[in-house]
This record gives sequence, structure tokens and C-alpha cells, in this order.
Amino acid sequence: MKFTLVAVAGFATVANAFSNSAFMGKTTITQAAKSTSQLDMKYKVAVVGGGPSGACAAEIFAQEKAIDTVLFERKLDNAKPCGGAIPLCMVGEFNIPETVVDRKVRRMNLISPTGVEVDIGSTLQPDEYIGMCRREIMDKFLRDRAIEYGAECIQALVTNIDVPADHKTNENAKYKISYSEFKEGSAAGVPGSMEVDLIVGADGANSRVAKAMDAGQYNFAIAFQERIKISDEKMAFYEEMAEMYVGDDVSPDFYGWVFPKYDHVGVGTGTVVNRPAIKQYQKAIRDRAGDKIAGGKIIKVEAHPIPEHYRPRRVQGRMALVGDAAGYVTKCSGEGIYFAAKSGRMAAEEIVKLMEGGTRLPTQEEMEKTYIAQYDKAYGPTYAVLDILQKVFYSNNGAREAFVELCNSKYVQQVTFDSYLYKRVQGNNPLDDIKLLGETIGCLIKGYANAKPDAVFSNPVESQKRL
Repeated sequence: MKFTLVAVAGFATVANAFSNSAFMGKTTITQAAKSTSQLDMKYKVAVVGGGPSGACAAEIFAQEKAIDTVLFERKLDNAKPCGGAIPLCMVGEFNIPETVVDRKVRRMNLISPTGVEVDIGSTLQPDEYIGMCRREIMDKFLRDRAIEYGAECIQALVTNIDVPADHKTNENAKYKISYSEFKEGSAAGVPGSMEVDLIVGADGANSRVAKAMDAGQYNFAIAFQERIKISDEKMAFYEEMAEMYVGDDVSPDFYGWVFPKYDHVGVGTGTVVNRPAIKQYQKAIRDRAGDKIAGGKIIKVEAHPIPEHYRPRRVQGRMALVGDAAGYVTKCSGEGIYFAAKSGRMAAEEIVKLMEGGTRLPTQEEMEKTYIAQYDKAYGPTYAVLDILQKVFYSNNGAREAFVELCNSKYVQQVTFDSYLYKRVQGNNPLDDIKLLGETIGCLIKGYANAKPDAVFSNPVESQKRL
């Protein structure tokens, strides 16, 4: 899910066994005529989608004088449904200013199906925290920075992409993008089109770029969130606190959350296996939060599909996918913002290198051997391990009880926060790892013995839907 949260406790030690560094204003676009001299040629790159992945890709392209960069975003004030948590390393790596971070979370309250609570965060240093952001604020900051570097932003909905039959072999083949541009006083928008040399698809789970390039389908979750304005007295509880609730009442395969924002809390949940019941699960998370949000006013309701795994094909010809469009959201924690920004930047950097100062266009094979191969090497093991752990600890109430109990371990908390905040595993102790394995087995046995059975549900038709 896109609701980024600290990776579940203790799991970083398992991930380490797989990989040593796994966690390591609108302008008018004018078409310029191409010169017959390659020295005068300027290639045009279109980035479709202005969230973290698209904005970070556009920022890199825009700094290249030999590239014309166009950034399409359908809604410049879009408040994407998102928990909004970012790791500390992203603040420094992407130069995120303090004004973008609403809250600095230093404590996490975990609540089991039977109401057992575990407070984690005591291992954090005074200058360490999880950043909580509103997507409309953070996305605008990243997008504006790309525009300052020279990207041309068009507020428009991309409606169609014509892909030439020979786009994989013909360097002169152009992609034609048709769009409906927002104009004041026009309800339907103003149609427009342009030809480009390369496309980066950063347009989310319902990616039009992915459909145009036949990227293949993926399974998806539905994430649902309500922004709730609560009293200042109640908000004080969430000053540096976020909450995570597990149980089949709030989600049969994920978790529910209460995340603090600037002047309200985001309360939500998500599920893959029982999407039709999402509103039932949302009511349950509100009920579980109880008095802590009682009397609050719902100021915004948000829902959005979230990818569950990589697209089968992430590069086709000179079209590449990043962020949610590519499927870069982790299981267990549901983290997506950092990986969206990272994939956008990584893809653009590799493409720029391949373009050799704007003298040539990259091939599909070259992008696969650079951007795709490097991203998978760095983060592929993380996705694989967290997928396994979600199946183990979110599959039933017994496992969920065990998960919360394990989070009592200071060692678990330490390696978890190190992994999440810095995207690397450090300081693991083999003896503590062996001890943790024994504790995990014991907690699972105890949890299965005491937990209530999960509710039975069935949705054979809905469960087969893909994006």
C-alpha cells in the first residue's frame, strides 16, 4: 500500500540475509523544428504524471540543455490518498525542506487484534524521525523544483498515446501524445497533441502509459483514507505518535492506521483480497481508534488503487515506467513514496547518461541493462522479503498477535528503524538473530493458540480483477 510505515519489526534481519545493501505556473509548449544537423538537435522527453516519481525524473531531464522536458500533470492541487510517511534518508537525499514535513513521528503505537498495545521508538536518537507529509504539499514542492530547472509543465489529462509499430527499432519514430489541457472557463478542457522522442510513465496504478506500451497487468489493493479534524487536546496525543492497528476487522491482509498531519489525522486501511468490503474495514478502524478521534470531523475522503507487484514489462522501446506505474510499492509496510522518487531519479539519470549529451536516443536493451537492472539489484530483495513477511504475519489473527508481541524487542525495534530510516541494514548481531528466531516461533505458537478465528469472506469475481 502506498501508506508508508516503518517496516515491520525484526524483518530487517531477514532481509539482510538476502542482500547486503537492499535497504541501502503553466507554460505553453512550442514545437521546435528539428535541425538536420545532429549537433543542433534537441530531443523531447515527456514525463506523464507529476507526483514524486515524475517530478524527480523531470528534474533530472530538465537540467540537460540538449533535452526539452515536458511534464504532464492532470491536477496540480491533487491530494493523493496516501499515509504520507517518508524515511529520514529521503529528507536529505532529495533535499526536502522542513516546511514540507508536517510532523516528525518518533513513536509508533502497535495494537493487536485483542487490544494488546506495544509502543516502539525508544531506540531512536533525538534527531531521528519518520516524516509525515501531505502529498499535495510535497508533490508541489518537487514539481516546482523541476519547473525551476526548466521543465515545462502542462496541466492536462493525457487521453491517448500513439505508439509507432517500429518504435523499438527506428530511432526516428515519434510517440504522439494527445491530451486535454485545463483552461479556466472550459469544463471539458482544450484538446492538444505533441510528438516526443521518449516517454517516462509516472502516472500511477491506472497508468495510461503502461496500457499504451502493453506493460501487462498487476494485482492491486484498494487504499481508503479519511482525513479527520480532531480537537487540539486530542491532536496533542499524536504530536509525535502514529498508530498501526492489525486484525481481520480492519483488514484481512494489511493494517489500519492513524497518521498525524498538519492539523488533522489520516485514518485509513487497505486490502487486496477483499476489496468490496473496504468501507466496512474503514468503519472498523474508526471504531478501534475510538475516543482518540471521537468527535472529529471528516474533512476529506480518499480512495485509490495501489499496485501489489512489478509490471511484467517496465520498458518497451523508448517508454519506461517508474513509481506506482511500474509497481514499486512494498508489501508489509506499504511504502511507496521513497521508491517512487528514487525510481524516477534513477531512470532519468541512466537515460541521460545513455543519451550522451543529447547526441543519441537510448534503446530498450540499454535501459533494461542500466535502469531496470540497477533498480532490481538494489531493491528487488527488499520487495521479495517483505512479500513473504506479509504473507506470514498478516494472514490471520494468530500471526498478527505474534507480530505485535515481537515488537516488544528492543533489538527488533533497532534494526527495523535502521532499515526504514536509512534504507540499509546495520549492526546486526548473529546471537540476537538466533534469539529472535526462537522468539518468533514462540510468539507464533502462542498467537495461534489464543487468537480468534478470522472472519470468512468470498469474492471470486472481484478477486480476479487486474489493472
